[in-house]
Amino acid sequence: MFAFFRDLDRRWIFLAMFLAIAIPLLSGIRFPEEPSQMVRNVFQEIDQLEDGSDILLAFDFDPASQGELQPMAAAFTRHCALKRHKLYFMTLWPTGVPMIEQNIRILTTEFPEYNYGTDYVNLGYKPGQEVVIQSVTSEGNLQTLFTTDNAGASLKSHPMTESLGDIQKMALIVNVSAGTPGAKEWVQYAATPFGLKMVAGTTGVGAPALYPYIPNQLRGILGAIKAAAEYEQALIEKFPDLKENKNSQEGLRRMGPQLVAHLLIIGLIVVGNIIFFVDRKRGTAS
Repeated sequence: MFAFFRDLDRRWIFLAMFLAIAIPLLSGIRFPEEPSQMVRNVFQEIDQLEDGSDILLAFDFDPASQGELQPMAAAFTRHCALKRHKLYFMTLWPTGVPMIEQNIRILTTEFPEYNYGTDYVNLGYKPGQEVVIQSVTSEGNLQTLFTTDNAGASLKSHPMTESLGDIQKMALIVNVSAGTPGAKEWVQYAATPFGLKMVAGTTGVGAPALYPYIPNQLRGILGAIKAAAEYEQALIEKFPDLKENKNSQEGLRRMGPQLVAHLLIIGLIVVGNIIFFVDRKRGTAS
């Protein structure tokens, strides 16, 4: 057996890794997650708000990062809808508009009682990066910058935006970002100077740079797909009916292949080290 593993063709390892990812992915295996305290802090910021509160959902990411970020964006959207919050979608990325539309489809399919213009609105994309943030937080300037929604309809034609002058009335800013502009700019130009409450979701590599802002300027962060899966688990605990909605468990579904693949990698590392030390001992003894 020792000789078998020592001389194992690496192509068998590639095959094992392929199966470790493919089988859980195709079978839809989901492993239960235990939400961390950080995830629960983010969850509570939305959950503790009075039903029907105004929430700004700033989705600053693109299709290249949606594998990691879309599950948490979807979880935020569902949670807000379950709490009957009023949702204001916008993005600082030109490629972020399809990401907004993808999450709006959650509202149209799973929450038919949600009406556009009354319960949610898509402000779309505006160029300008942090200048846009400064403008929409300045008193009365939002409709100067956003005269229409993403479809071209006047903001004055929608009940929830007809008198909206800025975003200082928002009970919470929820930002999902893959880079710049993103969470850091929202913290620096909105949350900090105006004292607005904010939570964020970001890629795994982007999360550490935001930790210094916690808990004052930023109430909490979801970092990478692992945190998205934990947030979905927290949602299922609070709203058990979601357990039957497989679309609401995309993060949990994607964690299955990761868990099995990581276990395989750990096993291979252990076996490889055993082979190395045994070979070295035998070489020394001879």
